[in-house]
Amino acid sequence: METPEGPSDGELIARVRNGDLEAYGELFGRHHHAAERMARQLVPAGDADDLASDAFAKVLDALRGGGGPDISFRAYLLTTVRRVHVDRIRSGKKVQTTDDIAAYEREPETFDDPTVTGFESGAAAKAFASLPERWQAVLWHTEVEGEKPAAVAPLLGLTANGVSALAYRAREGLRQAYLQQHLADVAGDRCRWTTERLGAYVRGGLTKRENRNVREHMDDCAKCTAVYLELVEVNSALPALLAPALLGTAGLGYLAAASGTKIGLVGFFVTAWRKATENSTRTAVGAGAVVVVAVAAVIAAMALTGNESPPAAIDKPSVPQPTQPPANPPTVP
Repeated sequence: METPEGPSDGELIARVRNGDLEAYGELFGRHHHAAERMARQLVPAGDADDLASDAFAKVLDALRGGGGPDISFRAYLLTTVRRVHVDRIRSGKKVQTTDDIAAYEREPETFDDPTVTGFESGAAAKAFASLPERWQAVLWHTEVEGEKPAAVAPLLGLTANGVSALAYRAREGLRQAYLQQHLADVAGDRCRWTTERLGAYVRGGLTKRENRNVREHMDDCAKCTAVYLELVEVNSALPALLAPALLGTAGLGYLAAASGTKIGLVGFFVTAWRKATENSTRTAVGAGAVVVVAVAAVIAAMALTGNESPPAAIDKPSVPQPTQPPANPPTVP
């Protein structure tokens, strides 16, 4: 049976908290290129290594103090690169390491990135934050960064098949967590019945009769249609939703640099629009509005990060059409 090689990120993090600096060196080797790639979206190329090094120092301080991530090292590190950059702008100098991490762990009080605010307060970002860290980690690596299961396996201490199985469960968990963000505000039995079934509707898991009932309800209910459109975005454009929420306006440039291709992220929203509009005219009108807003956010992010070419598409698994039966989940080894 296939077995993962070497310690996982979570195991290395635990060793760092116990004072093992060699373990942190291994984490550095695994994630330094990603940190530099993120830093190059924020500062000139000649300063990127320095910014990345400061971020690694901050994460080390956090781990030594009992804070920081338990599993999802990459996403935490990239967020730290962004926040260290913000700290530098505020102070006008390099960030100094310290044993007192309380101030650093506190959320910024004055920094406001207007392009990101809507993403951070959105249901998708809140749903992602509510997931177990292990699910966050596998979604970040496989869905947002588009890495293959074999490449992610050593980071999570799993086999490639194990990563695929975990990613399947995490995607379903994200859908359910997203819907829970809306259920509390649902008024009316019919809306609640529909909202509770939207996750299965998107992945093609309803009966023909249930499919018809959901479509007919959305033809007459703008609110449930809006929830459905957002859920399609969660399925079809996870990188474009989560990267700005966690990494700010530089997140889209980071993903473009990681993929190294020339196809725009707008393709994600085109895919979402096609999926959303296949059921009704009302849905088509609503989907058009979602795409316009999403593309505007992408353009604003590109302008603020100085990228003249559109961000690249990420290699990611396709999402089943609502009328197709769901794919069988991979088995855990």
